[in-house]
Amino acid sequence: MSESSYSLLGLWPIINRWKKLVGSALVLALIVSIIVAQSLPNIYKSTAVFFPTNPQTTDPDRIATEGSKLELGGRTEDLDRIITIGESQPVAELLINRFQLHQHYGTGQPGTDQADDAALREFSSNLSIVHNERDAIELTFQDRDKQLAARIANTLVQVIDSINQQLTLENRRNVLGLYQQRYQFLSNEFENSRQQLLRARRRYGIYGLEQQSRYLAREIIKVETELRTAEGGGADGRKVAGLRRALRGLTEAEQGNVINLEDYTRGVDSLNLFTSRMTDLQERLVKARGDYETADLALKGKLSSLYLVQKAYPATKKSKPVRWLIVAGSVFLTLALSVVVITLLELWRRTRQPQASAGL
Repeated sequence: MSESSYSLLGLWPIINRWKKLVGSALVLALIVSIIVAQSLPNIYKSTAVFFPTNPQTTDPDRIATEGSKLELGGRTEDLDRIITIGESQPVAELLINRFQLHQHYGTGQPGTDQADDAALREFSSNLSIVHNERDAIELTFQDRDKQLAARIANTLVQVIDSINQQLTLENRRNVLGLYQQRYQFLSNEFENSRQQLLRARRRYGIYGLEQQSRYLAREIIKVETELRTAEGGGADGRKVAGLRRALRGLTEAEQGNVINLEDYTRGVDSLNLFTSRMTDLQERLVKARGDYETADLALKGKLSSLYLVQKAYPATKKSKPVRWLIVAGSVFLTLALSVVVITLLELWRRTRQPQASAGL
C-alpha cells in the first residue's frame, strides 16, 4: 500500500471537516484578544537628549588659566560614565522613593525586600539609556502616566548631572585649596618684604631714591663750592670750619645727618633689591588673587556637566500597546495551532484505521 502524501492544498479538506471547531477557536481567540487588548493600559514614553561635557572644562585650574569654555565630551569614557550613573541602583532607588513608585506600581509597602525588588525591576524595565549614532545620549522613560514619565526623565537627567559633578568635586576643591594657599603665601611674603623695605628706609634715611639723589648732588656741589671759595678768598676760619662740617655731614654717616651720601650709597642697592622684590610679589599677588576668585566662582557656580539638547516632554500619543496587532496576532496564532492540532488528529485517525482492519 502506498503512503498517503500531504500538501498545503491538501489541508483545506481537513480544515473543512473541522470547520466548526476551527471557527469556534478563532471566534473565541478574537473575543479574548479584544478583551485583553482593551484592558491593557496605554503606555507613554518621554525622551531627553543630551551630550556630556568635557569634565576638564569645569576644572578650576583650567578655568583660571584658559577661561571657562564648555566643550562637548564625545569620548567613550565620558559616555560610558554617564550611562553607568543613569543605570545604577542608587539612582533608581532615589527616583523610586522621590516619586513614590512603590504605590504607583502597586508592588507593596516600601522597605520590604520583595516590594523593593519588584519596584526596582519595574523601574529598570521602563528605563532606557542609549548612546546614539550622533554621540548623544538618549534617555527614555515610559509609564502609563505621560506627565509622570516626563517628570521622571527630566529629574533623572538632573540627578545624573549632579552625581557626575560630585565625582570631580573633591578634586576641584583640592585645586581651589592650592590656589588659596598660594595666595596666602604670596600675601605673607609681600607683607614681609614691605616691612623689610620700611626698615631699610628708616635705617639708611632713604625715602625717595631719585629725589634724594638730586638733593645730595646739588647740596654737596653747593657746599663744596662755597668751601673752596671761602678757602681761596681768605674767609674767616669759623666760616671755613662750618662749611667743612656741613660738607662732612652731607657725605659721612657719623656726622648725624639723616640724609647723607654714605648711607645713601650703602642703602641704594638694598632698596633697589627690596623694591624689585616688592614689585614682583605685587604682580604675582594680584594674579593669584584673581585666579583664586575665578576658581572659587567656578566651584560655587556648579557648571553643568551635561549639555541638554532636548528635555523630556509629555507624549502626545501612546507608544504601546498596538491593539490591532495583538488581536491579529492572536487570531493568526490560534489558526496555526488549530491547523496543527486537527492535522495531528487526522494522522492519528488514519493510522488507527489500518490497524483496526488488520485486527479483524
